[in-house]
Amino acid sequence: MHPRTSFSEGPYGKGRTNLFTLSLLLPTFLTLASCSVIETTFSAIKTTFSAMKTTYRVAKKTVKGTIWVVKGAYQFTKGTTKLAYQIGKFTFEVVRAPLEYPLMNDDIQTIDGLPVKEAIRLGRVKAAPYTVNGHHYVPMTLASAKTYKETGLASWYGEETRRQKDGHMTANGELFNPRALTAAHKYLPLPIHVQVTNLENGRSIIVRVNDRGPFPSRHNSDSGNRIIDLSRGAAEQLGFVEQGVARVRVETIELEEA
Repeated sequence: MHPRTSFSEGPYGKGRTNLFTLSLLLPTFLTLASCSVIETTFSAIKTTFSAMKTTYRVAKKTVKGTIWVVKGAYQFTKGTTKLAYQIGKFTFEVVRAPLEYPLMNDDIQTIDGLPVKEAIRLGRVKAAPYTVNGHHYVPMTLASAKTYKETGLASWYGEETRRQKDGHMTANGELFNPRALTAAHKYLPLPIHVQVTNLENGRSIIVRVNDRGPFPSRHNSDSGNRIIDLSRGAAEQLGFVEQGVARVRVETIELEEA
């Protein structure tokens, strides 16, 4: 597979890149108007939530904050090859790729000290260290990822796969779909969900991080300074397909089962 180029080099972005679940069972009576905003604690509610010191948002936005309700499964279980779920208004369809499919980023040399396909087969990818062109990357832990928030440049990648006969595999073994809401990140655990906001037009979406990147290209080392690489579908929704890159804010979101 030929190396992809960054947007400063050509028509397509370079790179790839990384769900923790915060299980909070918010009582149904939080839909009362008087409880629409929880600012510091749940002390007004006679439940076990008196120690909470943050704010939350539920599916119908009756409570403001950062929790997003998930409808459906969002992690592969043993023996499954497909899954579908919703986070708010965003729908995700995930397919496990056959191991013989080529990687989206064939510059990844090892994951957790193993050949990439072997690490994927054994499920040793999520927060495992990996090497790219001799450079060692160490992803953040799930605990660290909970508070991840970063502002920087985003690019998009993967358009070339639409013109190729066979499918391609992300770094955690999922089938890459350029129309899906997915992303690549160098350091986040895989998979995980983040909210990406285009600071140039205010648009915001949720994406599933399931790949690694973006990395420095052979023709443009600055491409490795971008903080996230989005699918074309995600870039379209954020409104920067034509310009190739955009200044964005990326932050992990917390999920609650519906």
